[in-house]
Amino acid sequence: MFAASIDQPMARWSPGGARTRMSELLSRIARERSDDAFRRLFEEFAPRIRGYMMRQGADGATAEELAQETLLTVWNKAGLYSAGKGTSTTWIFRIARNLRIDRLRKEVAWQELSEEHAETVASEEPAPDEALSRRQREVRVRAALDGLPPDQREVVVLAFIDGLSQNEIAKRLSLPLGTVKSRVRLAYQKVRDALRDLS
Repeated sequence: MFAASIDQPMARWSPGGARTRMSELLSRIARERSDDAFRRLFEEFAPRIRGYMMRQGADGATAEELAQETLLTVWNKAGLYSAGKGTSTTWIFRIARNLRIDRLRKEVAWQELSEEHAETVASEEPAPDEALSRRQREVRVRAALDGLPPDQREVVVLAFIDGLSQNEIAKRLSLPLGTVKSRVRLAYQKVRDALRDLS
């Protein structure tokens, strides 16, 4: 199943109608356990997930591991995907993000700190009320993003998670550049309005 290396993806297929095609591939994986559908999905997403992981600070080997783990999870859970809750890209990158967070939690090494160093670390930690405020902000931001229409949320994911330019997004989604710019602008306005009371 993982015969194609992330570093050597198969030839890319036509980007026209990408959103519909990705949903169809997930559906075929869920219904038929289609190796061909999975291979196409792997070809499309493995390099993107690997790039995302490396932008988040992972080394090449870890990024590749996490990309493969993400796509294995997609293979196993394809039946849980629902187009009504967002695009296939959003769903797949949410899996990737959660796996990265899980990996980071597992890799935190325990080590004894000298008393002097412990005092320095303690002084850098946010106060409990500040930590609570930060968590509340994160929940509000996540809710604002989840509240966006799927087409706007998709361009936000491609821009801020995949790191694509608006031109690249337009090509990937087969949309006019003006449409992409408009969706990004509308999404930004909605998120800003939803978070207006936050300082």
